[in-house]
Amino acid sequence: MRTVFPTDAFRQLTTPFYYYDTDLLRATIRTIQEEVSKHAGFCVHYAVKANANPRLLNIIGQSGLGADCVSGGEILAALGAGIPKHRIVYAGVGKSDWEINLGLDKNIFCFNVESIAELEVLNELAAHKEKTARVALRINPDVKAHTHAKITTGLAENKFGIALCDMDEAVRAAMAMEHIDLVGLHFHIGSQILRMDDFAALCNRVNDLQRHLEQNKVKIEHINVGGGLGIDYNYPDKLPIPDFKSYFATYARHLELREGQTLHFELGRSIVGQCGSLITRVLYVKQGVAKQFAIVDGSMTELIRPALYQAYHQIENLQDEGAMETYDVVGPVCESSDVFAKAVDLRHVKRGDLLAIRSAGAYGESMASCYNCRKLPPSYLTEDL
Repeated sequence: MRTVFPTDAFRQLTTPFYYYDTDLLRATIRTIQEEVSKHAGFCVHYAVKANANPRLLNIIGQSGLGADCVSGGEILAALGAGIPKHRIVYAGVGKSDWEINLGLDKNIFCFNVESIAELEVLNELAAHKEKTARVALRINPDVKAHTHAKITTGLAENKFGIALCDMDEAVRAAMAMEHIDLVGLHFHIGSQILRMDDFAALCNRVNDLQRHLEQNKVKIEHINVGGGLGIDYNYPDKLPIPDFKSYFATYARHLELREGQTLHFELGRSIVGQCGSLITRVLYVKQGVAKQFAIVDGSMTELIRPALYQAYHQIENLQDEGAMETYDVVGPVCESSDVFAKAVDLRHVKRGDLLAIRSAGAYGESMASCYNCRKLPPSYLTEDL
């Protein structure tokens, strides 16, 4: 399903802006639903941090997916999009009191708890409200994922989760607290993972931990394996919908679920990543000593991933004419890292041309800033143009 850009309509708009192919978004969600329906007890929560655009959230909410939230603001956004409270999980290594109280007041499905200290605060706040908080302990499985160092989360050196050696103590603490109901275990090993054997390795670790807990008479109702499935940044039109079939089948094959146990996923990038593009206009073409620069009006404030992770995004000149030439595509922000790509081949670029920076649906708009006093850009959906 190839994204077709309404270039004539784009020319009338002020750049930069985000463009979302909602036909692709809906096709992606349908694929998820079809694959999940093959496996009993599988539940998908959309990771709101990937993109909290209210109109996209409404589409996701209407589809029946749940939400994975990492802040009180995201809980409110999910509820505002019609996602029911019993499908909302709240994760995050540093939950403030007001955020915990919000989750308690809204009776969300589950808190993914990352430390014994957090358990104690959650128990205390729940006691004040005469409530019981449903909890999944986030265990750091110490499983290496083949991804960028800055987006791995499941190693012992990462800040996330409870260390394996502390799991038994955390379980005992949770079970002893009057206002805590231990219902699950939560795991997450990283993002932009394309190798299914990484997820198989997580399954093997979860299997070992479940057997260990059962030997100690502890039974778990829910398993949450996070998300992490990557997208194809190199060929967004060739593979616009990730390989959800292999992803879910890997868990069905390798994870030993108990009878009646549910398996929860927290997918973000793989749902919205390919449907979004950052559209930017060429301001100048500058000839350097050894290279030429396409200077655009979009910047790291609209898409920080290249500056933050040296991430690759395919770039296309929407004026599809002229011979191929090599450019560094750079933005106007006063930082040397404000570079979208170096030595990228594009059709001949001139002032006023529109460039599409692809695969920007995840961690583009959600991480945008007003650095250099820049305004946050607008967004447009397929149905707008």
